[in-house]
Amino acid sequence: MTTDANSAATGGKPKPKDPWALPDVSGLVVGVLGGTGDQGRGLAYRLAAAGQQVIVGSRDAARAGAAAAELGRGVRGLANDECARASDVVIVAVPWEGHAATLKALAADLAGKLVVDCVNPLGFDKQGAYAIRPEEGSAAEQAAALLPDSRVTAAFHHLSAVTLQDPSVAEIETDVMVLGDSRADTDVVQALAARIPGMRGVYAGRLRNAHQVESLVANLISVNRRYKAHAGLRLADV
Repeated sequence: MTTDANSAATGGKPKPKDPWALPDVSGLVVGVLGGTGDQGRGLAYRLAAAGQQVIVGSRDAARAGAAAAELGRGVRGLANDECARASDVVIVAVPWEGHAATLKALAADLAGKLVVDCVNPLGFDKQGAYAIRPEEGSAAEQAAALLPDSRVTAAFHHLSAVTLQDPSVAEIETDVMVLGDSRADTDVVQALAARIPGMRGVYAGRLRNAHQVESLVANLISVNRRYKAHAGLRLADV
């Protein structure tokens, strides 16, 4: 059926795009800044196990190399700036305390890149974890402000680092909420999430809504502590 025929069949409007028609991302190189930390290492492990080309980045190239050697599966380890330049998609998995400084230093290296921020601004006291609201609104919006020449999205916030790194867990049955202002970019991130067995990437709104997604991690920490679990999220009726 031609485009005109499709339009006629839908009352003159273009046929809506299938939200699950995602691009082939198997050839993309994914860099993980903070790839020597628990969350970053876990994401690198899962993506590499799924056949993705992965580079782990660290402020210390030697640490990155050691982490890559442990992960195997063709994972490379480089200093953060080299990792950023060599990657098509860059996941930011650094600690919140170093988020702004890291991105400021790498702004030129990340120019033109698709950046996926998965940092959760959290504080901890005797009552447990609580959300911090950055001046920009969220960690992802801070990233967008610091990286004006990059395409910033937000995803991978609600994944257990323990589960990600556990080789006995073959499939991670969870959803990844993906936020961003470009559908083409969020489709790529959704497709990357779907490379990990059991996982789905689900579009969850524009970047301005990232604070709610980041903040929910404080609630998940409370759930996990109470029930001695590694809970994630699954969205019903999607």
